[in-house]
Amino acid sequence: MSTCPVTHLTVAVHPAWTKEHKKAGYTKVIQRIGQDILLAAITADRDVTLDTLDNDLLQKVTQEPGYSQEHLYLLWDMTHVINLSSTYKKETASIIYNPGNPFKAIIFYNVDSRARTLTETFAAIVQDTIPVYIQETYTEAVSTIMEIKNGTTPSYGDEDPSRARQATKKREFLAIMGRMSWLGMLDQNIAIPPHDDPYYVFFKAMEQLQQDLQENISQESRELDFIRKNSEELLREQNIQLNAQQELYKQLKQQLEKEKSALTSRLASQEMELTRISTAIAEKTSTLKHLLEIIRDLDIEPQQKQQMQSACESMIETEMIEKKLNIELTATDSEFLVKLQKKHPNLNQRELRIGLLIKLNYDTREIARSIGISTRGMESIRYRMHKKIGLSRHQSIKSYLNELAMTA
Repeated sequence: MSTCPVTHLTVAVHPAWTKEHKKAGYTKVIQRIGQDILLAAITADRDVTLDTLDNDLLQKVTQEPGYSQEHLYLLWDMTHVINLSSTYKKETASIIYNPGNPFKAIIFYNVDSRARTLTETFAAIVQDTIPVYIQETYTEAVSTIMEIKNGTTPSYGDEDPSRARQATKKREFLAIMGRMSWLGMLDQNIAIPPHDDPYYVFFKAMEQLQQDLQENISQESRELDFIRKNSEELLREQNIQLNAQQELYKQLKQQLEKEKSALTSRLASQEMELTRISTAIAEKTSTLKHLLEIIRDLDIEPQQKQQMQSACESMIETEMIEKKLNIELTATDSEFLVKLQKKHPNLNQRELRIGLLIKLNYDTREIARSIGISTRGMESIRYRMHKKIGLSRHQSIKSYLNELAMTA
């Protein structure tokens, strides 16, 4: 252990009495001189801004067993300290307004000129609670503590009444500014000197600044309240729109399910009808083939027999085409019919069927024979379908139907 060169008291150190501030670039170290003097300093390789007050570190040191826990004196070596963070400034309230504060005095020394005003501001704020002194050297700082312990109140310096009043007004001014800036106290009572006082303008300006800050905060509060209300109203409207969209989606989904169910039922009915037609065609074809065999065995005039055979063969061919056209309805064909009916609800069932056959590359003669009309009649139906669909003269109905089949 080392000893203090001024008091010759033992200087105690402990590994737990340090705290590293990596981002700020320094380490805070506290030592104890004798029983009741704490020495705070930082180790750093550059000038730094103190970021936090380190109340936890102070509490750890002050509550160390075997040492005095009250009536303490704090020495602050300000070497390398040039600024204080806003967090540090706010945390000073724990010293200023803490009734259990153990410090009888705080003495700063080695204060850089860039941190002088900050240190004086701190001293001005806490002056009513804890005596604060600013000295040049370690020796002067420790000597100040010894004077206090001996019952002597250290002098602030100049005894000239004018200079003393100037120092007092400076402390009052810094205290007002510090409470406003550091602690956010914007409702403090500011004692304004008389109009003819040379310091009147400074304290009046500080009073006006406090009023302006109060008004700015009130205005910001009103603006935030306005924004909050507008946000709540906007959120309410958006929720209404979202609920409406969800309800619309629900209704649309129900409608689509209903249409799907109807189309499924219709397809099932059409499949049953196709099965019935296919069965009837098969029976009819079988009968025609049997009739053809009978005609071939008839002993009649050859020319008449040939005419009868040709007519019978023609009917068989027609029935075979009819059967082919009615039974080869794939899932793709069914989807196409649904698309065509949805796109052009003005087409009747026969026209829908003809549209499918046109898409499947059946020629006019085959389609005409399958539905029992002449080729010329089939051409008339195609012309009417062309107009119903809304195609121009030069548009191909077959190309249009193929394009429709390819759409999603």
